[in-house]
Amino acid sequence: MFGWEFPPHNSGGLGVACKGIADSLVKEGVEVIFVLPKRMDVYAAGYKMIFANVPNMKVIGVNSLLHPYVTSQSYGTIRDVLRGNVVYGEGLLAEVLRYAELAAEIAKTEQFDVIHAHDWLSFGAGLVAKEVSGKPLIAHVHATEVDRTAGNVNQMIYDIERMGVLAADRVVSVSDFTKRILVERYGVDPSKINVVHNGIDPAEYSLDEPPDRGLWKLKEAGYKIVLYFGRITVMKGVDHLISAARRVLEWDKKIMFVIAGSGDMEGQIMEQAANLGISKNVMFPGFLRGVELSSVIRAADVFVTPSISEPFGLTPLESLAHGTPVIISKQSGVSEVLQHAIKVDFWDELEMADQILSVLEYGSMKHTLSSFGHDEAMKCTWGRAAGKLLTIYNSLQ
Repeated sequence: MFGWEFPPHNSGGLGVACKGIADSLVKEGVEVIFVLPKRMDVYAAGYKMIFANVPNMKVIGVNSLLHPYVTSQSYGTIRDVLRGNVVYGEGLLAEVLRYAELAAEIAKTEQFDVIHAHDWLSFGAGLVAKEVSGKPLIAHVHATEVDRTAGNVNQMIYDIERMGVLAADRVVSVSDFTKRILVERYGVDPSKINVVHNGIDPAEYSLDEPPDRGLWKLKEAGYKIVLYFGRITVMKGVDHLISAARRVLEWDKKIMFVIAGSGDMEGQIMEQAANLGISKNVMFPGFLRGVELSSVIRAADVFVTPSISEPFGLTPLESLAHGTPVIISKQSGVSEVLQHAIKVDFWDELEMADQILSVLEYGSMKHTLSSFGHDEAMKCTWGRAAGKLLTIYNSLQ
């Protein structure tokens, strides 16, 4: 299994998905060898790391310098960048090729039946491993360049993605939403694509963690809390949420919007809030994880994710696991597995504002969304995803 990030050294949902899938496959009796592109500031050189709490999963770090969640525009400017004692290559393609070369050596020495590559940075490694070993390749698509850039694709990245999904023996898509993109924009035969929705592991969260103390004091003062957490980047549509926030605050000043996370649009979103005159009602606590994140989710009255294009989206499931009702965009894969969630078009800021106010005002509505939504979320497990993947593995033998 090839990827490029793994918790706790992850910057987004992909690493969480990789861990959830790998852990659950191990529970199904699958021996997993997880290959990571080694980052010099995280992994020591030249050793294989065994996760003690997952005895059948071997994690290998290799010497590549890839970074997740950098925008395609940023990739175009990477030229012999020096960071610490690490000299980077001449660009993204050089790093992808280096990862692939190291993957070839691993494929020659390890024993395995199936190759499973997560997203485009790993597709080169997966293709080379397939060439070296003759084993079947699964290309697992968690996001596409079409999603990440809202359609303004970097051609090189698109070409790598397309090469991977067309050459793979089977393609796994995280949603029907993404499957349609793969068929229409990448030319993949729909019969080669299996949809395997993402999931959650409730054991990973502090579901009984007391609500955040600071936010709870605001609630005691009469405030309601609207939460967003995740990456702050173009595909997440946080700018639309801020525009909707202005409309909400025209009706009720006692509402606090919490925008938790980081990303290339963080400064822009702060400036937008200032320009709209709502800064005192918008908080930016930064990137949260673990107990700290759980306490904030528990304090929130509603979670909103206004994604422009979201292949799946784990954050609504995480929120519902904590009992916090959600408003999600219709342009998200997670909307396929949730019935008890309010769904709006990301661009319809007036409707988004109306729905936020409705959840905050009507207690029975909030309770229904919370209770039934929680039950739905708890059924969306990584174990269920692993079972579907195991069926796919067996079909390739």
